[in-house]
Amino acid sequence: MYNPLWRTQSTGSDESMPCGGGDIGLNVWTENDDILFYITRSGSFDENNTLLKLGRVRLRLTPNPFTEHNFRQELRLKEGNIEISGGSTKIRVWVDVFNPIIHLEIASPEKIETEVFYENWRHKDRIVRKGEGNQNSYKWALPAGLHTKSDLVEPEKGAVTFYHKNNDPTIFDVTVAQQGLDSVKTLLYNPLRNLISGGKLWGDNLQYNHSGTDVYADTDFRYWAFRSKRPASTHRIYVALHNQQEETVADWMKGLNNISARAYSPSARLETERWWKQFWERSYIIVDRKKKESASWKIGRNYQLFRYMLGCNAYGCYPTKFNGGLFTFDPSAVDSAQAFTPDYRKWGGGTFTAQNQRLVYFPMLKSGDYDMMFAQFDFYLRLLKNAELRSQIYWGHEGACFTEQMENFGLPNPSEYGWKRPSYFDRGIEYNAWLEYQWDTVLEFCLMILETNAYNDSNITRYIPFIESCLTFFDEHYTLLAMQRGAKSRDENGHLILYPGTACETYKMSYNAASTVSALHVVLEKLIALENHPVDKERWKKMQSRIPPLTTRVVNGKEMIAPAKLWERINNVESPQLYPVFPWRRYGIGKEDLELAINTYKYDPDMIRFRSHVGWKQDNIFAACLGLTEEAKRLTLLKMADGPFRFPAFWGPGFDWAPDHNWGGSGMIGLQEMLVQTADEKIFLFPSWSKEWDVCFRLHLPENTIVEAELVDGKLHKMNVLPSSREKDVINMLKN
Repeated sequence: MYNPLWRTQSTGSDESMPCGGGDIGLNVWTENDDILFYITRSGSFDENNTLLKLGRVRLRLTPNPFTEHNFRQELRLKEGNIEISGGSTKIRVWVDVFNPIIHLEIASPEKIETEVFYENWRHKDRIVRKGEGNQNSYKWALPAGLHTKSDLVEPEKGAVTFYHKNNDPTIFDVTVAQQGLDSVKTLLYNPLRNLISGGKLWGDNLQYNHSGTDVYADTDFRYWAFRSKRPASTHRIYVALHNQQEETVADWMKGLNNISARAYSPSARLETERWWKQFWERSYIIVDRKKKESASWKIGRNYQLFRYMLGCNAYGCYPTKFNGGLFTFDPSAVDSAQAFTPDYRKWGGGTFTAQNQRLVYFPMLKSGDYDMMFAQFDFYLRLLKNAELRSQIYWGHEGACFTEQMENFGLPNPSEYGWKRPSYFDRGIEYNAWLEYQWDTVLEFCLMILETNAYNDSNITRYIPFIESCLTFFDEHYTLLAMQRGAKSRDENGHLILYPGTACETYKMSYNAASTVSALHVVLEKLIALENHPVDKERWKKMQSRIPPLTTRVVNGKEMIAPAKLWERINNVESPQLYPVFPWRRYGIGKEDLELAINTYKYDPDMIRFRSHVGWKQDNIFAACLGLTEEAKRLTLLKMADGPFRFPAFWGPGFDWAPDHNWGGSGMIGLQEMLVQTADEKIFLFPSWSKEWDVCFRLHLPENTIVEAELVDGKLHKMNVLPSSREKDVINMLKN
């Protein structure tokens, strides 16, 4: 029902379909009778921390099977593949979920010939042009002569091997020196040194033909062309990928050859299709099934399409990036002023921004995709030592200092850290008006880890030191800052003084920011409540007693949650005054003081001024969590409507880039919250759902609970709760 089906060919990569699996993403499209796809694999970073595409593949068939009226391209969601057909000729594109191998399968009742082209725009060193630095970690501060270095491409008789090998120095070396950490450089985790990213393309009926150059979408490239040895009714083409830190290319080649041998597994496609089938059975939301193509129907369709895109990086070594994930396309289609190579995306490749990343991963709790969350958790775990060393070197205390925008090696992005820093400025702080003192976003990932245990009894023992180190930083650092200012380390009530801080990037130089206070309270509460894990509960209870309360204020006679006790300036357009609602859930349906939070949503002048559905905005989530049905409906219709590109779930660019994954993630969260919420032991069904929309869904909740329900004509048609003992806890909010 939700399979995108196109009857006409595309005009460029911006009219592509996503396809993928494991940790590989393909943008697949058909243009001028050629089938093309870009290849992206999680973790393919170059020396400058650009997330490189691994090339473009072009397939051409003779005789051409596509005529004006017989073209068909379909993303088959249930099987996780794309099928393109012209008449009786069918081409299937799919990615092995369990091995990094791309498959093209061509079948025709007549014998046909194939031409396959591997296309690479990094066939030479390319100067990074003005504005193009946003794809890497230098951003707007490009050093003179910075290049994206060339790949090595080696054609053989029936195959072509391609790879990019990072050589020293990398941005890691530059950043360590910039931030005064050379004394501990050998102790720091470095994911870029000797990283080799690439793969091999070959076929069962291909031979190398020739090489040449051409131009596509603003960028020159070199191609290596292969032809079928003989006409045949079936053809198989493979691309095996391998990313590994190796001292020698020969060692990397051995790994690539081992992976390539798995391409011939007779059960690979069945195992991949079985994985996708289980993925769809795990969770779903289907809205107004009988009103196909209506605005409400598209909400459910686009929810499913975006979840599919997230599933394509289920097992990546790096989390799905908010600014395009694995599915960016030629940048001039997003912004004509940025006519750069296909590697380009705004806000960096190896730079991770926590406020955006969290929205990609929070919806995986209720969708039950716990196995997909470990890529994000392990990302932080790998960086723990680096974050702890920052605290020790800069301030002489314990605890992990994770900044809001940091590199894949755990240090602040160097351009955000500041190239022109005053000599007197604290070396541990980013010299940046937006990011200074923003350390609390890591606590949202601590929350996610704890919630996977609450939802699924996940064993999170290996993450406990990470959570404890994050908490230790706040306790020790704000004690240190208070002692540097005066003789007392606490306020008159014995609480930590969380100053200077920041309420998101918006309320700067804040005192007791609502986002930070809520985060510390909730993470401590959940850590203390954790059973069967090695936790020093007495220690954390003492810290919990030192966390200050949230601050409220009265505006025009209405009491509401304040963004902070005090702040110096407003820098951005976020709404941290409702972070106590989401993600921290201190207020909501079935909880005390709900009116206080509703007043904040309705009457806070900044919230009204900043309200939007675009990008990472989460007003739809706030409205859903507060039971504001009409608001939740209005904002969800806007947020989950079709995006501006041919594939409906390619949203953006919003504040970031396209496809905007934190746009899709925040939309998923809001839709889930409209359908089901929990408070203590209670399960609230349809807490902010419009009776006008029929819906059936399957979602996951804490205590290993699954709720399946169907609403028809405003009435509960059927419901199934697993385990059945939890059915007594369900409260139907639409019940008359």
